[in-house]
Order: sequence, then structure tokens, then C-alpha cells
Amino acid sequence: MTYTIVVADNSHLQHAQSICQMMDDAAKVRGTGIAKRKPEYIQLKMEEGKAVVALLKGEVVGFCYIESWGNDQYVANSGLIVHPDHRKTGLAKSIKQAIFNLSVKKYPDAKLFGITTSLAVMKINSSLGYKPVPFSELTDDENFWKGCQTCTNYDILQRTNKTMCMCTGMICNPKELTPKVAEADKNLWGVYKTFMAERKVRLLQKAEKFPFLKSLIKTDEK
Repeated sequence: MTYTIVVADNSHLQHAQSICQMMDDAAKVRGTGIAKRKPEYIQLKMEEGKAVVALLKGEVVGFCYIESWGNDQYVANSGLIVHPDHRKTGLAKSIKQAIFNLSVKKYPDAKLFGITTSLAVMKINSSLGYKPVPFSELTDDENFWKGCQTCTNYDILQRTNKTMCMCTGMICNPKELTPKVAEADKNLWGVYKTFMAERKVRLLQKAEKFPFLKSLIKTDEK
């Protein structure tokens, strides 16, 4: 199948409801880690030229958008979604590459970051040059963290004073990347796995203060 991935504009506004439905359906299946967005918000990102959409025969099958924080010092590629019928095709990676390129073009001086529970997204991020980091390395813009309020795990974020949650934080400074980062540094995924092992140790230590974190440790081991 040949997908068309383009920067979204006013001609794609009619797809906003379908995109939101895909996000809702994915959240129900995973049971975690996807903040809800309204069609009006998706349409705004399209109008601003801060989103990419994947199409197949005129139907939307994938999407991702840009958000900026901390006076444009940090940029997040959010809302990555692929229709269930088109997963494991490489489409998600192509969408992430497209939104990554758009982010660098629009915000050349910003650091790119994200939080996710998806192992597939973590692998894609690693191939683009992202590295896992503690939440303290991410933006401290309160408006960003307010976006987590619709996530089912928001109470965990609150109880740990935004130091950790079910999501893994990842960050990338495009200016520090060499060409073809995936080929130049094939150890990025190894860096992620090391980070997760260290994360488990930190969870065990914090579990003495926050007993409910024991449930995160079990999830982390799966």
C-alpha cells in the first residue's frame, strides 16, 4: 500500500473527528497513556500547519501534531496515532519522521521531547535520536502537564509531584545529531534499556515513600 503523508491544512479539517475516534479507541485498548483531544483542537493544529496526516485513498489512517512549550524552547510531537488496520507497516515511523522534520523546520532552536507508554514509539524515538531522561529534564511549563489531566494515570503523576508516571520521558536536541543518526549510533536502543533498568531501581527506592509505585514496578517488568 502507498500512503500519502503531508502537512495538514484546511483541506483536512473533515478528518478531525475520525482522528479523535482513533485516539479514543486506542486509549480504551491500551487502558493508559493517551490524553484526550477534541476535534476543534485537532483542526486548530491543522490550520496552524503544525500537524501531519497520513492518507490512503482519501481516508485518514494516521496523524501526529506539534505542541510548543516554555517560550518555544521545547517542542513535543504529540497524538501519534495509526489506524489498527495499518499498524506494523512502518507507517508510524514514517509519520514520526515527517513530524520530526516539520518540528525542526518550524522550531530550529528547540529541543524535542515526549512522554509515552508505547514501546513501539520508544523504539521509533530512539532511531530518531531521542534519549530517555527523567521528567526533571523535560519542560517545566505547567500548561504541558495540565494536558495529562485527561489521562487515566494522572493521579500517579500528582502523587509523585511530576517526578514519574507510567510514561517514559524522552528528549532530543536536533543540533547535536549527526546525519543518519540510526546508522551512526546503533546503541540508542541499548541506552533506552539501560535507562529502564535504572528506572526500576529508582522506583524501588521511591516505593518506600510512595507505596503505590509497587504497581508500576510490576508493569515495568512485563
